[in-house]
Amino acid sequence: MPTDGEIRTLHETYAPSQDAFDLVHTHCQIVWRIAEQLLHERDHDLDTDLVRAGCLLHDIGVYLLYGPSGVLDHGNYVQHGVLGHQLLIEQGVPERIRRFCSHHTGMGLSREDVLRQGLPIPVDDYLAETDEERLVMYADKFHSKTNPPVFLTATTYRGRVRRFGEDKVTRFDALVEKFGEPRLDPLAAEYGQRVS
Repeated sequence: MPTDGEIRTLHETYAPSQDAFDLVHTHCQIVWRIAEQLLHERDHDLDTDLVRAGCLLHDIGVYLLYGPSGVLDHGNYVQHGVLGHQLLIEQGVPERIRRFCSHHTGMGLSREDVLRQGLPIPVDDYLAETDEERLVMYADKFHSKTNPPVFLTATTYRGRVRRFGEDKVTRFDALVEKFGEPRLDPLAAEYGQRVS
């Protein structure tokens, strides 16, 4: 299992700028803080170290979408998961950790989603399969790397994901039931970001 220091080094290695590092690495740390809070709220038998590594690495592929001018390619953002998965293959990171990259987008992407939406990624299923993967995917929904970054309530995220189908809302609601809702106000105050 990679240490926090090793994970930070990976972020520093691939971040094209300090701003990109600050945005992505901080987001990954926040996602871990949210997941950690949820882990402490309920009894579970999840692998906490695996969840931590998954949270801290899930968005590593975002760095590969920055162009030479330092601008993020938002049009191809959906690729960040598979790019991160490939990057971690090249780094020799085990598959159970790499999957957090490619299996956290939205509420999971099925083969049918990829085909129906014409997504620019290999046609495959990118659905969270373990509770560790589900928790990382779920915790990620409560923070957005928008400019400026913002924390999202369950109600706000539910509204955002509805445009992709009621099945996504149902899947999200099942995770709300399973893991509970995080307390976002203390984190928002700590990071100086608002809750939407």
